[in-house]
Amino acid sequence: MIAYTYITVLFFTTIICLIASFNPLIKFNKYFGVFIKSALCVSIPFILWDVYFTHLGVWWFYTRYTLGITIAGLPIEEWLFFICIPFSCIFTYYCIDKFFKIRWLRGFNNMIVFFSIVTCSVMALLYSPKIYTLITTLATIVTLIFLHFIARVYWISQASFVFTILMLGFFPVNGILTGFGLDHPIVNYNPKDFIGVRMGTIPIEDAIYGYTQFLWVLYFFKKYSSKKNLKMLKIEPKE
Repeated sequence: MIAYTYITVLFFTTIICLIASFNPLIKFNKYFGVFIKSALCVSIPFILWDVYFTHLGVWWFYTRYTLGITIAGLPIEEWLFFICIPFSCIFTYYCIDKFFKIRWLRGFNNMIVFFSIVTCSVMALLYSPKIYTLITTLATIVTLIFLHFIARVYWISQASFVFTILMLGFFPVNGILTGFGLDHPIVNYNPKDFIGVRMGTIPIEDAIYGYTQFLWVLYFFKKYSSKKNLKMLKIEPKE
């Protein structure tokens, strides 16, 4: 049963959202194709990042808690991670956006982007020798600059609010992966490659990493959803 630990975490992270997707009041199942397309777009660079960092020894996996199937040095569960976790996150955002009025949060876009970029910039400068800290903060800065100043999306503050709620699930899921309640962490980190600040057993960089990944999947989800809706209405999208 120990070998099923990682896959079990992914299963329980996903199953409730998957079942609820077919609820007639939610109907998220209509967007499964859009989600898969969005998640795959984002998973490619993130998996390459994962493979590279594993190769460098920035992090590694304790295979006793996995099924033992590895691809490019990553357990099969780690590959599934880039579908299962974003699915639960996007589903949560979709439901909150559908049933609650949180558009008033748009007024905080500038504040959140400014604060996040400044914070990540300071971390990148102070801890530049720490490769996990450096790459994660730089990726977040680039993401926010693109979304806010180039793509000019309106929903960064809404996404940030939802991500704060998602932290309620982030702590138990990442907590188990980083060793909470286990004899040995599933995901291990080289101490010289991150700043060492942990939320329980979770490196703070993991939260920044997750936030950036969430923003990118949401960006593509909204983009492809808009095209899907226009197609259903037989309206050609503007390029």
